Amino acid sequence: MPERRIEASSFELLKQFEQAGEPMYRFGPGDELVVSVAARPEISGPHLVGPDGIITIPFAGPVLIGDLTREEAASRVVEALEPYYLDLSVTVGVTRYGSNRIVVLGRVENPGVLQFDSPPNLLETLAQAGGLPLLRPEQLLTRCAVIRGDSILWVDVARLLTGDLSLNIRLQRNDIVYIPDSTDTPVYVLGEVQTPGVYRLTPQMSFLDALSQAGGPTRDANLNRIHVIRPADRVNFSFSFMEILKPDPGLNVAMKEGDIVYVPRSGISQIGYILENFNPFSSILIINQLMSGD
Repeated sequence: MPERRIEASSFELLKQFEQAGEPMYRFGPGDELVVSVAARPEISGPHLVGPDGIITIPFAGPVLIGDLTREEAASRVVEALEPYYLDLSVTVGVTRYGSNRIVVLGRVENPGVLQFDSPPNLLETLAQAGGLPLLRPEQLLTRCAVIRGDSILWVDVARLLTGDLSLNIRLQRNDIVYIPDSTDTPVYVLGEVQTPGVYRLTPQMSFLDALSQAGGPTRDANLNRIHVIRPADRVNFSFSFMEILKPDPGLNVAMKEGDIVYVPRSGISQIGYILENFNPFSSILIINQLMSGD
C-alpha cells in the first residue's frame, strides 16, 4: 500500500492545483499567430495552427510547432529557413489563443467543448456552460469537479457563489469540469486510458465496466499495477490486469461513488496520493507517481 500523506493546508493545495502544469504557453490547434522575420516581409505573416500542429512557411514548407513555446517555435522556423537564408531573426507572436479549450460535462445547458480567448476561471466557465443561473431543481449546484491530468479538485460551488473567490481557480487548456446534479453518482477513470474522464456509476458497476467505458488501456499503460482509489475510505487497491481476467469474480472490484480507477504509465510500478478536505463537498486528490526499482 503506498504511503498516504497529508502535507499541506487546504489553501496551499488549492494553489498547488491551480499552478500545476506547464507555466509557459504552448501552441495548439486553432491558435492564430504571426511569424515576423526581420527584413524579410516575403516570409513574414499570419498563420493558423492546424489540427496537426503544423503551419506552412514560404519556401520552408510545413513546420511543426504544436506543443512548442514562442521561443521554441521561433527556433524551429529558423531551422526550417536556414537552407534558404542566412542570419535570420525570427519572432512568433500570438494574435488569438484558439486552443484554450475547456471540456464541460454534466448537468449544464451547454455541455461539451468551450473555447476561450484566454485561460478562463471557474466562474467564467460555469457561466458560459449555462450552469448559472440554475434552471431546474435537479441542477442544484453544490459542487463541481475539475480534472487536470492525474488530479481531481472538488470545489464547493455554494461557497464560491457566496463570495469565497479563493475557489475561483484559473483553469488550463484541456481541463475537464464536471457538474453533477442531485442524482449523479460519478466514478473517475484516469491515467493511460483511451478516454479519461467522469463516468456515471450504474448498478453493480465493476472495475472492468468502468475501464471499458473509458475505452480500455493505452499502449503505454502499466497493466501490472492498476489502482482503484477510494478517497472516502482512504484506501488504494492495486492489482494486475491479468489477475482480473482470471475466473475469480472476487477480484473484479465493485465500484462505489467517488472511486477512481487509475492506470499508470509503463515503468511506474507504484503511486501515492495526497487527499485534503475543504469540507464534505470539496476536496483535492493529487495522484503522485512513484518510480520503483522493482
